[in-house]
Amino acid sequence: MSNALVLLPDLLLIITGFVLCRHTQLNRTVWDAVERLTYHLLFPVLLFSSIMKSPLQPAQTAGLALTGVGTVACGIALAYAIGRWPGLDRRLHASGAQTAFRFNSFIALALAERLGGAGSVTSMALLIALCVPLCNVAAVWPLARHGGQSYLRELSRNPLILGTLAGLLANLGGLQLPEAVGTSLHRVGLAALPLGLMAVGAGLKLGGLRESPTLAAALLGIRHVALPLIALGLSGLLGLPPAQRAVVVGFAALPTASSAYVLAVRMGGNGAFVAGLVTLSTLLGMISVPAWLALGGLR
Repeated sequence: MSNALVLLPDLLLIITGFVLCRHTQLNRTVWDAVERLTYHLLFPVLLFSSIMKSPLQPAQTAGLALTGVGTVACGIALAYAIGRWPGLDRRLHASGAQTAFRFNSFIALALAERLGGAGSVTSMALLIALCVPLCNVAAVWPLARHGGQSYLRELSRNPLILGTLAGLLANLGGLQLPEAVGTSLHRVGLAALPLGLMAVGAGLKLGGLRESPTLAAALLGIRHVALPLIALGLSGLLGLPPAQRAVVVGFAALPTASSAYVLAVRMGGNGAFVAGLVTLSTLLGMISVPAWLALGGLR
């Protein structure tokens, strides 16, 4: 599949969710429940299952891991640095900073499958395993500090962190599940991708960006310009093989996480602003992912 069409199937699912939410009886109430189901059950199960079955080969994946974590760490640093701008609305920044470095894991795994099949999915699962906890810790911190909530409590009950850590522990411990259990978990995880992508479409809206278009532009500039550039530089510096380089650059160019909206609302942030950022980032990602892959000569 060409660069321009690599995310077309995912875009069609997002459009399907948008149409269903606005033009059928499957309205916002239905998709609120779908978002909660995906966030609290389906996606943690998908992460657990993918990570548990992914062979961890430190010698072959050290450069990939370092590039992915380094890219995300740079994104976190840049997003936090924006918070020092004079006159900035602190609540808006606390709500939206996460969109600069978090990534849509639904689209990540779908993209990896199209880039290189099972091998690329394994590489992407490793990046998700390493970066989901880092991103969620960094996302919860400003919201917890702004809202006066318990930081450690929010981290300890975050389903994405719990699913990722459980998968890593199961992998490292050599856990072998009974076939019936493993098959059931696999099927539950499979439901996460289409439902998650349609839920992204159902939640698309731009109106909240009017509150601070400058902040929105800065955060999305980090997400869609700075991070892919950093990933390209690090992957070249560390001499990653082409398949891993394609995965990490695609990973860096991804749209932000749709669950950013859920987190912001649940922790007392500005949900409308984050919804606008997620929407615009999702639309930009359909362009940025194939564009950066093409720019890096990776497809």
